[in-house]
Amino acid sequence: MLEVSAEAGRALCRLDEVPDGGAIAVDIDSSTGGFNLILLRRGDQVFAYHNECPHAGRRLDWSPGKFLVKDATVICAAHGATFDVPSGAVIAGPCRSGLVPMPLRVVDGVVRLP
Repeated sequence: MLEVSAEAGRALCRLDEVPDGGAIAVDIDSSTGGFNLILLRRGDQVFAYHNECPHAGRRLDWSPGKFLVKDATVICAAHGATFDVPSGAVIAGPCRSGLVPMPLRVVDGVVRLP
């Protein structure tokens, strides 16, 4: 289990739990019921977005925690919208906007919210 300190932010997972070139889903509890994030890794960098396609509000995963990730893009399983991993920008598909980012940082091999 990860230790969380107030100074370092909330721990989400260890960096090695996110496959390099792949993605995982993480549930975030909140006073309003919580939400789900997609964490995408490229080397030592991890990018976080709300796990929701801006086209129709559906989750991006085709099965819980299973994502279509290829060549630095993530593809919405429902409608095929394609997003750039580093920026979250829409590249192709029916969306007019990109993914909603969530700031995070990697500290001592642990992925954390600020």
